[in-house]
Amino acid sequence: MTIDKTAYHILVIEDNPGDFALVEDFLFEQIAAPVILRAENYKAAAGILCKNDCNFDIVLLDLSLPDKTGEPLIREIIEICAGAPVIVLTGYADFAFGVKSLSLGVSDYILKDQLTSLSLYKSIRYSSERKKAVAAVEASEKKYSELFHLTPLPMMVFDLDTLQFLDVNDATIKHYGFSREEFLSMTLKDIKLPEDIPVLERNLENDKVIKKTNSLGIFRQKKKNGEIINVDIQANFIKYKGKEAKVIIATDVTERLNYIKAIEAQNEKLREISWMQSHVVRAPLARILGLIPLIKDLKEGNDEDKKRMLDYIFLSANELDDIIKTITDKTIIPDDEKSGK
Repeated sequence: MTIDKTAYHILVIEDNPGDFALVEDFLFEQIAAPVILRAENYKAAAGILCKNDCNFDIVLLDLSLPDKTGEPLIREIIEICAGAPVIVLTGYADFAFGVKSLSLGVSDYILKDQLTSLSLYKSIRYSSERKKAVAAVEASEKKYSELFHLTPLPMMVFDLDTLQFLDVNDATIKHYGFSREEFLSMTLKDIKLPEDIPVLERNLENDKVIKKTNSLGIFRQKKKNGEIINVDIQANFIKYKGKEAKVIIATDVTERLNYIKAIEAQNEKLREISWMQSHVVRAPLARILGLIPLIKDLKEGNDEDKKRMLDYIFLSANELDDIIKTITDKTIIPDDEKSGK
């Protein structure tokens, strides 16, 4: 296995010593000599991040700190982290909050139960590369052409007035399936779902008022083959050949969102199974256990009562068998859920 020799400076904001030790071990498995600093709460993290000499490549953030949690914590850290990508590490699978956190500017959202050294390293590499791409777009129009066409992330430029595509890079053509000529004859609305266009128009009007680089959030788009994808949009205003335009980086997060959704679905099934085992199974089982001593106490020759009780046991056993089959069926993951569709 090749070890990354990049000198990453990483801040881990984590109050749990065990979780920090695990993250630290994972980092050293993939990176030769990472510089790791730990903050045990929000106050300590803010103190570190606000120092002028503290430049971090990555911030790993636990969402449940003693002095701040959830969305307020994300907003505060994003504001003071000086542009360093923030990767959320959480023990709770919450699909809706996962989507919300990505729209707040978080670079990635990873469940601790699913964390491995490789998945953490891939997220760090992805976040670092994305930061470089966004920083380069902001830095200068002079290097626009080289950056635009060589970046591995889909990038598009469109006219603010007409929404006509003015340029797209090779990654966009490959990911969406349209040729360059097709893109240049289209507008931004052509890759949107009809019901999402009013939202697009409102967002663009708001953007004209606040002209700055921003994370617009997660939106649905469609490829040439009709596939619907979810993309996280980063945007910046530019002058393109004399026109007021906007350049956007569209990161496909469909697989990530499907993953969070699949975990939520599995957790819901486990809750259903737990309820069935503690409630539904008890009824037929209690009837069987209640009938057994009655049968034992029956006197010789009382065949009619014995037959009736055995019939009750048979019915209860069949009911219990059906419940067990239902529980078994719930543990089977359909093929479409396995693939994340």
